[in-house]
Amino acid sequence: MEYLNQIRTFYTNHKRMPSYAEAAKIFGLRSKDSAYKVIQRFIDEGLLDKDTGGKIIPGSGFSGVRLLGLVEAGFPTPAEEDLLDTITLDEYLIDNKEATFMLRVKGDSMYDAGIREGDMVLAERTTTGKSGQIVVAEVDGRWTMKYLRKQGSYFYLEPANKKYKPIYPKEDLRIAAVVRAIIRKY
Repeated sequence: MEYLNQIRTFYTNHKRMPSYAEAAKIFGLRSKDSAYKVIQRFIDEGLLDKDTGGKIIPGSGFSGVRLLGLVEAGFPTPAEEDLLDTITLDEYLIDNKEATFMLRVKGDSMYDAGIREGDMVLAERTTTGKSGQIVVAEVDGRWTMKYLRKQGSYFYLEPANKKYKPIYPKEDLRIAAVVRAIIRKY
């Protein structure tokens, strides 16, 4: 596991994975072949992978966080810690990586939906949305994030803050993305 931590440190510092020669050096091994065997073990475990050119890339379990169990949000219960699995935030939050992006929230129109100024929203590109979903949309040439609502055959945008009024498009309403998650750092 120490070798994996060394690879993670290299990745954090250099924003790329090491070559086999660099891996041998950071592991303190004498040959690239020895580094290859160590890295191949991590590939077999799903911690590392190779791209189409044969270069080392992070695998699905490379930056996973341990999932230890459940925590009661109601009445206190006896504490138990069981390692259930490891999971990456990408695995948990992202269905379509190529269509997913993040935006920083500005303003308080979605406050009652639990979305605060400074939060990050994870959005997935799409041109359609369902009534009730939180969407990123262009309405009459301006961008906003609101609940998508339908009245008869017309769509409009509804804020989650009573200080703001619904937005009924005068000309055009174009959905750009659906919000999939909110990320807040404490």
